[in-house]
Amino acid sequence: MTAPTRHTDQAATAAEELRLRRELAAVYRLVAHFRMTDLIFTHISVRLPGPEHHFLINPYGLLFEEITASNLVKIDLAGHPVEETPYPVNPAGFVIHSAIHAARSDAHCVLHTHTKAGCAVAAQEDGLLPLNQISMEFYGRLGYHDYEGVALNLAEQHRLVTDLGDHPALVLRNHGLLTVGETPAQAFLRMYYLDKACEIQTAAMATGTKLVTPHPDICELSARQLAGEDESSDLQDDKANALAWSALLRLVERIAPDYKD
Repeated sequence: MTAPTRHTDQAATAAEELRLRRELAAVYRLVAHFRMTDLIFTHISVRLPGPEHHFLINPYGLLFEEITASNLVKIDLAGHPVEETPYPVNPAGFVIHSAIHAARSDAHCVLHTHTKAGCAVAAQEDGLLPLNQISMEFYGRLGYHDYEGVALNLAEQHRLVTDLGDHPALVLRNHGLLTVGETPAQAFLRMYYLDKACEIQTAAMATGTKLVTPHPDICELSARQLAGEDESSDLQDDKANALAWSALLRLVERIAPDYKD
């Protein structure tokens, strides 16, 4: 068998980068559509394949609804652009995302938000409670990181990574929410449901009535089922996330077809 040529390798790498650029741009548009933005602040990044440890992040100053595949900024783990760009990078975004990309080989995408419900739960001592099936996805699978001020100090990176551990999501106390995923799609779906869980919790608490939580064994079972890790149930649903992401891409094509530009 003939070994792949350098030209073939470069073409494959370029094609993969374009695919990731478009998937990440789609996530930015979805975050905007579902009103999980904070003007030009917060950030979503994706690691690019290769030994260079480069990743893509939003151009600082653009609204999420303005982000396209081509204007995403490619930077290295030191926060330096590796290609010419007219845009800066949010310094806090670099501190948070570079630390997680460097520490977690499975965290190809990192998504951070400052939503109203997310910040409300991040301000509560008990954090996210198992009040609903949606919140069960994160039962025993959610880290907590104490607030240390705006994330502009590199010394915070180690503590941030330690608090995230091997969890798929992190509550940044007094700050917001963070999810990671092997793909932008996975990170988005996790954030969508983490934020929804926070919305449910704040709405339930606002009723002023006594809240009911299931037995811990049921919470853990539900978490395994939702993560596709349970083999005890009679039926399995291993298509849910792929079907949901396909539906979301159809939505983006309708509402923001320029995301691929």
